[in-house]
Amino acid sequence: MTDTFLGMPAFPQAAAEAVRDGQLRANLRHATHTIRDKRARAVAELSDWAELRAAGKAIKDHTLRHLDRYLVQLEESVTAAGGTVHWAADAEEANRIVAGLVRATGETEVVKVKSMATQEIGLNEALAAEGITAYETDLAELIVQLGDDRPSHILVPAIHRNRAEIREIFAERMAAWGRPAPEGLTDTPAELAEAARLHLREKFLRAQVAISGANFMVAETGTLVVVESEGNGWMCLTLPRALISVVGIEKVVPTWRDLEVFLQLLPRSSTAERMNPYTSLWTGTTEGDGPSEFHLVLLDNGRTAALADQVGRQALRCIRCSACLNVCPVYERAGGHAYGSVYPGPIGAILTPQLRGTASPVDASLPYASSLCGACYEVCPVAIDIPEVLVHLRERVAEQGGHPAERAAIAAAGYVLDHPALLTAAERLAGRTRALHPRRLPGPGRAWTDTRDLPEVPAEPFRDWWRKNRP
Repeated sequence: MTDTFLGMPAFPQAAAEAVRDGQLRANLRHATHTIRDKRARAVAELSDWAELRAAGKAIKDHTLRHLDRYLVQLEESVTAAGGTVHWAADAEEANRIVAGLVRATGETEVVKVKSMATQEIGLNEALAAEGITAYETDLAELIVQLGDDRPSHILVPAIHRNRAEIREIFAERMAAWGRPAPEGLTDTPAELAEAARLHLREKFLRAQVAISGANFMVAETGTLVVVESEGNGWMCLTLPRALISVVGIEKVVPTWRDLEVFLQLLPRSSTAERMNPYTSLWTGTTEGDGPSEFHLVLLDNGRTAALADQVGRQALRCIRCSACLNVCPVYERAGGHAYGSVYPGPIGAILTPQLRGTASPVDASLPYASSLCGACYEVCPVAIDIPEVLVHLRERVAEQGGHPAERAAIAAAGYVLDHPALLTAAERLAGRTRALHPRRLPGPGRAWTDTRDLPEVPAEPFRDWWRKNRP
């Protein structure tokens, strides 16, 4: 399976290739416009949406400021309820812990509830290396897995596929993973869903180990929460005898009262529903009810480093609703794969460089994968100021050193701006020679003017105009 983003090119190169795919752009345009229009109507139903949004932001900010205390409380609550807590500093440690727990059961198969944290750490590949097969049970994740593909959206990982493509994937690949697709399968949604249900049912009934993520963890009681739309989460969280949950440390909330706020914000922002069809909650283990063995793996993997950044830490408020993706003009045209991360779109452009650093070309390019239009901030249910963080991260990338020509241009501009007389002379010279200015920049600047016009230089500098008109 190629569900990995290692070796992906930087965003400009990946996006340039993606925008040439007419089918991809049509799929994305149809899906994102449909979801965002429904979301707008669902949000408009609530007269107190702004207050809910402010409450969600405040709860998240408070929790992040006191994250150490709430994580310790969470561990104590989970342990008291019969669960076992493991701490993983990075992806390698998390994968090692999970593989060891699965091996201890003697099983070689696991079923999975959709979990971005396990995709982030490459868990499926790590388990495969240990001889353990992980079966995705979310419909969109199943499509991605059967298609030997990568997820391209937070909420709908197969958003880049249309119904005809899904039918073809099911018909050609289902048999290699278990029960084959029915003969004569069409691309109607009902038939595709039924084919997936039949294919997955045998796995649910056979599996003894499940792996999940969590949308939220309640420190007060040690309760974990998964919201989903298909019932696959409910099956994974109740039928197997062992449950392993891999969750980022930022997913904790202090109390049940806090959870109430997010269970109103999340469904309307993600699926444009008043509430999720399935909201599964579990607290430790209970004899005769659900798994008899529960393990919680708390994942850092760069989150502590992000927490230390006073501007960037707001990315950790994210509740993975995907609203920012559905309004982003860049995502709509380039698609999720161009971001080279399991977290695409605007939130990925600020979260991934903080989790992975900006040393690689793809991570250094992500803060620039935006027009800074601000639509993402307007729809974010926890008020993450994504444009602010993007500019902040661009500054960090620039401090690492960019192209030699870029560094020289910035140094020259800085010198001119530090010397007012020189700046005045440069402005007057630019105004008097504007008829000679080229329409495109030469050399390395050519790429900049390939996609935008050079600003027109006025005939008279502003300061000269001010002296004449404002004595």
